[in-house]
Amino acid sequence: MANPSKITEGGVVYSLGEFDGKKMNYDFSKMIIYLNAKGKLLYGKKFHIWEENMDIVYRLCLYMIGDAEACEKFEIDVDKSILLSGPVGCGKTSLMKLIRHLVPHKRSYEIIPARNITFGFNNIGYKIIEDYGNNGFYCFDDIGVEPIGRHFGKDCNVIGEILLSRHELFLKHGTKTHGTTNLNADEIEERYGKRVRSRMREMANLIAFKKDAKDKRN
Repeated sequence: MANPSKITEGGVVYSLGEFDGKKMNYDFSKMIIYLNAKGKLLYGKKFHIWEENMDIVYRLCLYMIGDAEACEKFEIDVDKSILLSGPVGCGKTSLMKLIRHLVPHKRSYEIIPARNITFGFNNIGYKIIEDYGNNGFYCFDDIGVEPIGRHFGKDCNVIGEILLSRHELFLKHGTKTHGTTNLNADEIEERYGKRVRSRMREMANLIAFKKDAKDKRN
């Protein structure tokens, strides 16, 4: 097994903890050092993880490294996916892009803007729903801000249909579908209906920023 405790970025080796050849013991303070360094490479020198977000980042880290015992304390199921919720600009997308780099030895997910999927539906129709209803590993970004799809005059709640398909994959194969959203649970139901809200609750852990989380883009 490759040593998951060491990650090299820009010629610098970062330690995430201790590895005895079989078991990995992660150190959160070391993970934060690495994430800050990787964040600067991805987003620029001004990037840093805000102290007010450490609780969210800690939960995401526990989930990504698969620490089931610690996750259970936060009512997080490592066999489910993550739905990261919070106000505009709080850093949801950046964190989901960043946090996957903690575990390069594990299969990563592709981040797809929900609105881009809808635009794809408008161009090629229902094939786009079939394409994303496969066994691919995705994080749908900004769920809820996309417009209703329209193809040859027929309207379709594209993301809602895809989420229902992804739920079937979750039940049959354990396939995960991560997401980010500005919506709360009631707004998700209003946007997609009770059925989708119920399915999302069944297949995803909700991790939410505080309602008054700062807009980091300002």
